[in-house]
Amino acid sequence: MKRIAVINDISGFGRCSLTAAIPVISAMGIECCPLPTAVLSNQTAYDSYYSADCTEHLLPIIKEWRKLGARFDAVLTGFIACEKQADIISDFFDSFKDSGTLLAVDPIMADDGALYDSYSLALCEKVKSLAKKACLITPNLSELCLLCNTDYNAEFSKEPGEESLKKAEKLARSLLSDTLKTVIVTGVRSGGFIHNLAVEKGFTHISKSRIFGATYSGTGDIFTSIVCGEMVKGKSVEYAVSFAAAFLEKAIEDTYLNETGDPNDGINFQKYLGALTYE
Repeated sequence: MKRIAVINDISGFGRCSLTAAIPVISAMGIECCPLPTAVLSNQTAYDSYYSADCTEHLLPIIKEWRKLGARFDAVLTGFIACEKQADIISDFFDSFKDSGTLLAVDPIMADDGALYDSYSLALCEKVKSLAKKACLITPNLSELCLLCNTDYNAEFSKEPGEESLKKAEKLARSLLSDTLKTVIVTGVRSGGFIHNLAVEKGFTHISKSRIFGATYSGTGDIFTSIVCGEMVKGKSVEYAVSFAAAFLEKAIEDTYLNETGDPNDGINFQKYLGALTYE
């Protein structure tokens, strides 16, 4: 069985981070090995939340994994609580990577041009360093600008359109290196659709999905988990992105049509897990 280590927080409410990644990756027939960076009462977009930092527990857990002789087909990172955690994760990459390991970084730092409250500029620099070590990253537009040292407001503050896609592709391509083979820019709005741009050397693939209602919690975690899982199973980036986008579109539409609650609660992805199991 394939195995993915997922380094992320776990939130009691919000259907995001590890709460989403564990069932999604498991449904794909892949063992999900969680390494929690924090335990949250609920995800941070709610009016209030409690967060327990897990930094002191990371190294003892990793030490035990080394004793087990653990190896991973992929390592996927998400929310990072502090600079020390970023250093630990960087060492984790070095320790557990072999020739077949996919290192994937969801560089969670910002949205709509603004840093998340818990992220300092110093922590962002650490995330940038992790992204350079990765094989695959999945930034949104705000995070893409941070990674490229570009002013989001200057580039993307106007009404989104075709020009946004072109700018995003150019920025994503500037990040490619001998190590970083794939940049997937998520959630680019244009022409009434949500677009995801997968950029590799000599290749760009764009998937688009219909927009339903508000921005929902956890969609990025689900998207990245599916893409990472499909790539571990040997599928192409083009297939992985299109499949993940189609899965999310169904779950978001279901949520939009049948829920009247807070978008922070996340989406109804659970009823569609069978599509991952039998895919």
